[in-house]
Amino acid sequence: MMAHILLWAIMLAQVMIVVAMACYTYRLIRGPRAQDRVLCLDGMYVCAMLLALTVGIRTGSTFYFEAALIIAVLGFVSSVALAKFLMRGEVIE
Repeated sequence: MMAHILLWAIMLAQVMIVVAMACYTYRLIRGPRAQDRVLCLDGMYVCAMLLALTVGIRTGSTFYFEAALIIAVLGFVSSVALAKFLMRGEVIE
């Protein structure tokens, strides 16, 4: 019984994460400024990481946890690079 409830809770969380990604995609396309688009990309990589984590919980595979870690690291680095580009106009000095 408890496993059944956990399965439904994880599926509901995945649906909510996908809805959040759809909202971020809408704002990414519609965003009036570059800063809005960068914030949407930040939110989308967080949602992708959470989606990978929930899939990993459902399947019990460690591969998804490693993929979530890689998504988090690459998302952070890309956020810093985009912020630096928006502030100074160049990434590498």
